[in-house]
Amino acid sequence: MPARLQPARAAAAGTRALCEGDGVARVLKVSVPLDFAAVRAEAGVPDEFPAEVLAEADRVAADPALPDHDATDLPLVTIDPPGARDLDQAVHLARSAGGYRVSYAIADVGAFVTLGSALDAEARRRGQTVYSPDGRTPLHPPQLSEGAASLLPGEVRPAGLWTIDLDAEGEVTAVDLRRARVRSRAQLDYESVGGRVPPELELLPEIGRLLQARARDRGAIELGTPSQEVEPGPDGGWTIAFRGQSDVEGWNAQISLLTGRCAARLMLDGGVGVLRTLPPADPGAVDALRRMAPGLGVDWPVGAGPGDVIAGLDPARARHASFLDAATSLLRGAAYTSFDGAPPAQPGHGGVGAPYAHVTAPLRRLVDRFGTDVCLALAAGEQPAAGLLAALPELPGLMAGSDRRTHEVERAVIDLVEATVLADRVGQVFDAVVLDAAEKRSTVVLTELAVQARCDGRLTPGERVRVVLTTADPATRTVRFAQVEDASLPSGVVSSGG
Repeated sequence: MPARLQPARAAAAGTRALCEGDGVARVLKVSVPLDFAAVRAEAGVPDEFPAEVLAEADRVAADPALPDHDATDLPLVTIDPPGARDLDQAVHLARSAGGYRVSYAIADVGAFVTLGSALDAEARRRGQTVYSPDGRTPLHPPQLSEGAASLLPGEVRPAGLWTIDLDAEGEVTAVDLRRARVRSRAQLDYESVGGRVPPELELLPEIGRLLQARARDRGAIELGTPSQEVEPGPDGGWTIAFRGQSDVEGWNAQISLLTGRCAARLMLDGGVGVLRTLPPADPGAVDALRRMAPGLGVDWPVGAGPGDVIAGLDPARARHASFLDAATSLLRGAAYTSFDGAPPAQPGHGGVGAPYAHVTAPLRRLVDRFGTDVCLALAAGEQPAAGLLAALPELPGLMAGSDRRTHEVERAVIDLVEATVLADRVGQVFDAVVLDAAEKRSTVVLTELAVQARCDGRLTPGERVRVVLTTADPATRTVRFAQVEDASLPSGVVSSGG
């Protein structure tokens, strides 16, 4: 699963790959002003909150309802990107007689946002928090998402507290969910934890690796490819670079995926809910990928599934990056599927290798609040409230529209920065690696700059090529390359046609 994005950071949609060599493409820098507000407006991202929504947020933030169950003695910690304030999850990991106990507190947004309220209507209009290099456009007003509802350290907060028992092999043996008051002990970040795992998270590597192993056993497909990201530079400009998921982020993501699997099981057993679904990989797509493997230097043992093969690849290697880019064909058709009564015909998630539901990011994603509230009712032996049931069929459409807006912003941000920084380099020749190839137009990633773009020419995935920049237009946010037939041209020169 993709890592959560920091505020003031936007990741491009789709697969982004590093290149061979030192494993890190050079950072692109741009110091001219860029209008990211125009990008958001073009995509239809809501801007300011209406006055009545802000007033309601002030009112509920001032007097939150705290649950009777007191779990403030549980030494929970959060782990997020540096500087994050919208903290959805807090975790505590412990050994048990038979294995492990995972305690996972999720911000109880339902304790603040009432069905049918102005806050509820505005959240449905927005769908999710949208991150841009110059800031975030939040799902909820900041006094909630970064204040009263956020699991900030030292503050007593209402939460949905999951208690998940695992055996020694990482399989679920028992699940409990209830509303509780919690208090995080510390706000940790991925970078510091990656340098030295603190005592509060000493079991995270052990449990994370177990859950990753069980995911491979289920046939889960986790691409693990780097993302292309824009963030503020030290001189007031912007930088764009490729960034891979760290081990800590991967282990932490497994805790979230574990909780989402438990939520889906609770919904399916209870006969109501909203799942995150993805069809199993198409056999034809798997066969096509298997045929491609030898040409890209990828070993595919007899009997191995695509998830096993992908888990052994290094996205910093050019030909492996091309294989991973092609592997995205296995993960198409993701959707939200609501049901009340009979379960969906296809309830599973091909990437997770099991039924799965989004419930762990309610401050930043609309569907998670509804999923959490459904699970809380079912765990208490009750049926979800009528208003909650009535909202479920609306969620797939609301989330699909919100996803489209978010992906449009992410792609446009990357395109704008790439086109701006390359605008005065049209005609120059660059080294590149081919990620995918169509009949006349392919996708390449430059080996020395964090740029991925379309390229004209008949190319082969994984091939190292020389390309000339033919178009870099900030007004249309367009970057295009063409294959250079004369491989003797050094990088950085202006071609005779440029």
